[in-house]
Amino acid sequence: MDPDPNGQTWNDFVLPFQIENHSARGRLVRVSSLVDSVTARHDYPPPVAAMLSELLALAAAVAGALKYDGVLTLQTKGDGPIRTLMADITSDGEMRGYAQFDQQHFDDAKIATCDAAASSSVPRLLGSGYLAFTVDQGPDTERYQGIVELAGAMLADCAHAYFRQSEQLQAAVKLVSLPANGSGLGAAALMVQRLPRGGRTKMSGDVEEFEADDAWIRTVALLGSCTNEELLDANLHPHQLLFRLFHEDGVRVFEPHELVMRCRCSEDKVENMLHSFPRAEIEDLRIGDLVVVTCEFCGVVYEFDDAAIDRIYGA
Repeated sequence: MDPDPNGQTWNDFVLPFQIENHSARGRLVRVSSLVDSVTARHDYPPPVAAMLSELLALAAAVAGALKYDGVLTLQTKGDGPIRTLMADITSDGEMRGYAQFDQQHFDDAKIATCDAAASSSVPRLLGSGYLAFTVDQGPDTERYQGIVELAGAMLADCAHAYFRQSEQLQAAVKLVSLPANGSGLGAAALMVQRLPRGGRTKMSGDVEEFEADDAWIRTVALLGSCTNEELLDANLHPHQLLFRLFHEDGVRVFEPHELVMRCRCSEDKVENMLHSFPRAEIEDLRIGDLVVVTCEFCGVVYEFDDAAIDRIYGA
């Protein structure tokens, strides 16, 4: 999409908004070139790339609902063709992600690359397992983790299962990725989060909460009315989309946040990782005369000769 008159491009972003009936705040997310950057160094089958792009969009949407200074990680583990999906986002909007899949299992499942239903099917692609939400704010803060079973047809269903059991989030989300046979990669998310309960106070001091409940139900219904085509339409300005959905109740948008693909790997971090293992165990990483470590996120290859290994282990 071309830049708008204010110079804002709408490729990889989180757009916060609030419903004016005070029922909810939310976030609209689109990722496109970011997904290209994440998948550029990997030969993912289209349905794998599509599922990974949805997880990236979901991570960006959930991150906006949490107050943290660090890294939010979403990870799936399952027994299906896709063994692992991981996406993380820093509080500054830096994202990365990767997928691990079993090619033989993928072929045996006969998942056609042009099968749109399979592109986002949790049972067919992920199988049985779990989805984990982890917030890491550094060594001086206790890490938070929530885990939910991979239950439901789509990744959004798994997210809703997490929202139902979460004490922090009463939310609803719509997720969609470009079809596996599409010309490009990308995904979008639209998420609304219920604001703290409240309502009009009667003379007795009691709070009428039914109005707030009705407003929340209405907001969720309006979110559900958004079509996949609208969410992914690069020619539909995000402001127009939100107005189209919520104009009867009123919607206020805030400054968008840019999302970028940026890996946090480095030679120092790889050396620290190697040092955490007994020296004998890293022999399995040898290719010829070198110990070779490849970052699963960005594909950068780190090579260490015997002198470097001696230095790492203080020999």
